[in-house]
Amino acid sequence: MRRTILSLASFAALMAAMAPTAQAHPANDRYCLQGRMWGYPGNCQFASYQQCQATASGTSAYCGINPRYAYSQQRYY
Repeated sequence: MRRTILSLASFAALMAAMAPTAQAHPANDRYCLQGRMWGYPGNCQFASYQQCQATASGTSAYCGINPRYAYSQQRYY
C-alpha cells in the first residue's frame, strides 16, 4: 500500500512538472503608454494598439510594445 501511494505521488509530481505553465505575459499587457509622465516602460495595461492609442490621444504620450513581451523567449509549438 505504501509503495502504491508513493508511486502515485511521484507520478502526480512528474505530471505537474511537465504541465505547461501559465503564460508569462498575459495578452492584456502587450502595449505600453509611454511618455514623459509615464517613464519606462510606462503604463502597460493595453491588449491592443488601438486601446493604447485611444488613451494616448490628446496627450503627449505615445504607444509602444511592452519590452517584457517583445524580448521574452518565444515558444514554438
